[in-house]
Amino acid sequence: MQITEERTDHTVTLIVSGRIDVNSSATLEAEVMKWVPSPVVWRLVLDFAGVEYISSAGVRVLLAAQKKKKEDHELIIRNPSQFCRQVFEVTGADIFLNIA
Repeated sequence: MQITEERTDHTVTLIVSGRIDVNSSATLEAEVMKWVPSPVVWRLVLDFAGVEYISSAGVRVLLAAQKKKKEDHELIIRNPSQFCRQVFEVTGADIFLNIA
């Protein structure tokens, strides 16, 4: 898994590619939790266009970040692959995540 970071004003976009599994989920968690919650970043966007696989360990990271974020902040999952969308739907995570 690779993560590239882009920043603009109060938004951070993490462009994620590869596989998010039990071996890489800790890396994703460390990157996401740097910004959730943050007094200077109001919107965290996770671009999943390059994510080919996500396991339940990756879904757990996303749900934990969603729970930890401040009410007036946003966590957005952008461009998830069809596989990721199916995992979010099957696990019920799509109910809690902001998927664009």
